[in-house]
Amino acid sequence: MKRRESLKTLIVGGVAGATVGSVGCKSETQQKIKNEVLPGGGYGRTPAELKHDALVMSEDYFNKHELETIAVLCDIILPSTDSAGSATDAGVPEFIEFIVKDLPNQKSPLRGGLMWLDGESNRRFNKRFQDCTQDQQISIVDDIAYADKDNRKPNMAPGISFFNRMRNLTLTGYYTTKMGFDDLGYVGNRPNLWDGVPAEVLKDHEVDYEPEWIAKCINQDSREAIAEWDENGNLLT
Repeated sequence: MKRRESLKTLIVGGVAGATVGSVGCKSETQQKIKNEVLPGGGYGRTPAELKHDALVMSEDYFNKHELETIAVLCDIILPSTDSAGSATDAGVPEFIEFIVKDLPNQKSPLRGGLMWLDGESNRRFNKRFQDCTQDQQISIVDDIAYADKDNRKPNMAPGISFFNRMRNLTLTGYYTTKMGFDDLGYVGNRPNLWDGVPAEVLKDHEVDYEPEWIAKCINQDSREAIAEWDENGNLLT
C-alpha cells in the first residue's frame, strides 16, 4: 500500500486528531485571513477571542528557510496524486505556522526539530535538508518515520519525535480542508429519507397512520416544507 493510501486509511479510521521570533514570510492565505476574518468578527468570536486572533495573525514565527523546509517535509508526507493535491497545495505549511502561534508550547519542539533535521542532513550530506536531493531527503525520513521500538536507533530519537509531530500536523491540516475532504470522499452530514415507522412495527403495536397524516408528513416531495398548524394544534401542511 502506498504511503498516502495508508495515511488516508488512518484518517478514515479516526486517527487524525492531532494537536502543534524570527521574521518569516507572509502567505496569501495568512493575509486573506487578516483582511477578511478579523475586522468583521462575524464568525462567533468573543472580544477576548478576537484580540487573541489579532495577536496570532500579527506575529511571524518561522523564518523563510524554516517555512520552506516545512513545505518540503509536508509534501514528502503527503505528495500530490492524480486525484488530489499535495499538502502544500492545501496550505498545510500556513496551518502549521498558525498552530505554533496559537499553541506556543509547539514552538520549541518544531523549531528544534527543524534544527535537528538540518543538522542530520549536514552530517550526512554536508548541506541543509531542503537543499538535498529527493533520494537524500527520503533516506533521512526513512530513518525517522517509524517508532524505534527496539531502541536500535537511539541517536534518531529526536528526529523520530519531531517527524511524528509533523506527520500528525500535516494530516490534521490537510484533512480539515476542502481538498482533504474531497480526497477522502467525505460529503458531510446528509438527511435520511424517512418514510415512517415500519409496517411490521405498527402492526405489532396495533396502530396505524391516518391517511391524511401520511400524505402531509411522509411525502418526500415536500420534505423541505415547513409545517403549519392551526390554532387548535391540527396539522395544516
